[in-house]
Amino acid sequence: MDGASMEVEEKVSEDTVISNPVVDVPLLKPEELVAKAIAPVKREFLRPPPIRPCSTDAATDGGEKKSALHLCPEVAKTGRVSSCRYGSNCRFSHDVEAFKAEKPADIEGNCPFLSLEGPCPYGLACRFSGTHKDDVPTETLSIENKRSETNGLNKDVQKLLWKNKMSFPKADAQLKILGILEGKPEKVEIKEEEGDQAILNGSHAACENDAGEVASASVNKTETSEEVPLEEGVVDNAVSTDDPRPIKKAKHPGDENGCSGEMDNGSGPLENGLEKSCTHIEEETPQKDDFLSEADACLKLHPREKKLIDFRGKLYLAPLTTVGNLPFRRVCKVLGADITCGEMAMCTNLLQGQASEWALLRRHSSEDLFGVQICGAYPDTIARTVELIDRECTVDFIDINMGCPIDIVVNKGAGSCLLTKPMRMKNIIKAASATVDKPVTVKVRTAYFEGRNRIDSLISDIGDWGASAVTIHGRSRQQRYSKLADWDYIYQCARKAPDTLQVLGNGDVFSYLDWNQHTSDCPELSACMLARGSLIKPWLFTEIKEHRHWDISSGERLNIFKDFVRFGLEHWGSDTKGVETTRHFLLEWLSYTYRYIPVGLLDVIPQKLNWRVPSYYGRDDLETLMASDSAADWIRISELLLGKVPAGFTFAPKHKSNAYDRAENG
Repeated sequence: MDGASMEVEEKVSEDTVISNPVVDVPLLKPEELVAKAIAPVKREFLRPPPIRPCSTDAATDGGEKKSALHLCPEVAKTGRVSSCRYGSNCRFSHDVEAFKAEKPADIEGNCPFLSLEGPCPYGLACRFSGTHKDDVPTETLSIENKRSETNGLNKDVQKLLWKNKMSFPKADAQLKILGILEGKPEKVEIKEEEGDQAILNGSHAACENDAGEVASASVNKTETSEEVPLEEGVVDNAVSTDDPRPIKKAKHPGDENGCSGEMDNGSGPLENGLEKSCTHIEEETPQKDDFLSEADACLKLHPREKKLIDFRGKLYLAPLTTVGNLPFRRVCKVLGADITCGEMAMCTNLLQGQASEWALLRRHSSEDLFGVQICGAYPDTIARTVELIDRECTVDFIDINMGCPIDIVVNKGAGSCLLTKPMRMKNIIKAASATVDKPVTVKVRTAYFEGRNRIDSLISDIGDWGASAVTIHGRSRQQRYSKLADWDYIYQCARKAPDTLQVLGNGDVFSYLDWNQHTSDCPELSACMLARGSLIKPWLFTEIKEHRHWDISSGERLNIFKDFVRFGLEHWGSDTKGVETTRHFLLEWLSYTYRYIPVGLLDVIPQKLNWRVPSYYGRDDLETLMASDSAADWIRISELLLGKVPAGFTFAPKHKSNAYDRAENG
């Protein structure tokens, strides 16, 4: 520690309160700080918060980049103007000399594509072009061939999805077997329905119609004058005792927006709104072969006979919005993650063929056990999405999100909203699991409303409906990310689960001691899912496997960031756009990592996820820089790895870092 910090320490009395933007830290005893959920950093490392000037907006000068910098990608690859098939009609510049004159200086380091055969796919536009070899063949390989990535969207498939001409025979057959009606509710109401409550009360004897909805409404009307509310999209005639078959309805447009609202691996916002349905069930007279008989349905592969994944004891990286991108998952694989899962993708956007949403399904060859997570509100959209993914992608399992708490998802009837509609949950899981042979898993929260836990009453049904595993986040939707996760309730659910259903817990795992405690306290628990803990310290996977608290140095942490940057440039590209996209997602990640407190600086070990972090000095300048909660300092770290930021560059974390308990991930 330097002399200035020693002077500060000598002047601080026992009653002094050190204030900082995150937390006011009195100089209390370590156990008193822990009781107040304040990280007990050793006193010699504490410092007053830095005085920062009022934030000012970035200069808006610069305007549009000169057109010369927008060099045609084909020309950049080959260096030949003749390589562009659009010629003078191309919207990009073909002036190679002007581009070279205005191109930003190369970034220090080597091109990430040097180790691969053939030339760099970004050619002259690469920010490391000075390191390119001169003796490589002039023929260029496609960018896709330069990466060990799969699950790209085929252009022909995308065109069919755009034109709404894609067929879904497996999904539609299962929807017909289940008799699931399709429709768009005019308004999503968060309330319990009569049929839903019957399931929660354990009353499975209620009469069900072909639509899978409880048909006891007619009986109730004869006993009382109250009218039982129906599931959205079910017409009154569908519950008529005179005709048990539901009336055929044309599908209304699905009412789900893109949910994550993130940059999705270089893509735009997902709140696009679905203007037309992705597919329609044709209104035609059903033929004999259109419907499978009960006997045929019984012969279909039972969910328990599917190829299952053994989650027991495996380290599972949660699907994380924005920061759970492919480069971050590669970092976690290097550090010991066993199972990875892509970011949550909205079914309606996938069925529309949106490239930005399909980017969330990308898989790297290092992800040997990989799943994708999808989110939707209705059985038909989810079943068709599952069939499409099974047909076009290579995945080991498909996870259905029924716990996302963010408003844009819940207001469309998806995510946590499904926790209020067990009948809808049933139809979704049954339709999805019957459509594909791959394992279908589910991620839920304890409940929608605080204090009204309900997953324990559904846990056995979830397995019977066809799910192979369920992950329980130990918080309600109303709770979001405040307070600690309720692991006692997770244990309760795990003990009630049938042997065929694997149960995983999620929430606040931040050390190998947390992992060991949860798996030993409840042997019925298969594993723990790691979410925010892995964002703050991705070496958590290493700590759990090696049963130690890793007092990682600042240099080792910087090397992890270097790996991320290298993986990011391979994924998003080494041209200017790819560099800035990599920088953006690095900064998003740094808005989490600063909350890590080195083991050597703590009076009490290990750090807990809910501890508020005081302002402190690190053991070296780099460690101090990494502990800063200032976006300006995160930008400085990015400049160590990716060169200077463009003029007028600013950054604000998407999840509003200082209020990270409301972070929309996991």
